[in-house]
Amino acid sequence: MSINTEVHTTRQWSNPYTAEVLLGIVLFLAYFVTSHGLGASGGVQRFVAWLTDLVSSEHVDRNTYLANYAGGNTNPFNSYIIPMIVGVPLGAFVSAWRSKRLAAVTGRGPNISTRRRWMFALAGGVFMGFGARLARGCTSGLALSGGAVLSVGAWAFMLAFFAGGYALAYLVRKTWN
Repeated sequence: MSINTEVHTTRQWSNPYTAEVLLGIVLFLAYFVTSHGLGASGGVQRFVAWLTDLVSSEHVDRNTYLANYAGGNTNPFNSYIIPMIVGVPLGAFVSAWRSKRLAAVTGRGPNISTRRRWMFALAGGVFMGFGARLARGCTSGLALSGGAVLSVGAWAFMLAFFAGGYALAYLVRKTWN
């Protein structure tokens, strides 16, 4: 994969205010339909519990944490969060296809190889996933859902999250541009 600048320069991006309103509508509908906000890490945990149950169901049954997701006759995919985590990539695909932006590209700067960019992305994803499970929730669940109900913890987290992100970006900026 390589950078395809045509994809990023010739097509108009969505209006951010329109996208913001649409995201608010989606969040409202998530609360209205499921009685839960948006999030993803719980769905990933259910998938992991299901895989673990396939390999060693007796381990899942003995582990109280995993048993809540897939123990005994519990169906790990019988949860509101499963349609959400399926809908996110499906919605992204449809959006990219409709806007004629569907392309396999790796966004990277001139001073980083595609392979190294993917390694950084994988490492970042692993750290974020581990942190989400350690915190018992993901950034989207806390920021969007917690922020929407004016949770002080959500706003404090987002300030710390962005401050940490900007500090890390400053440290790794030479690998990007």
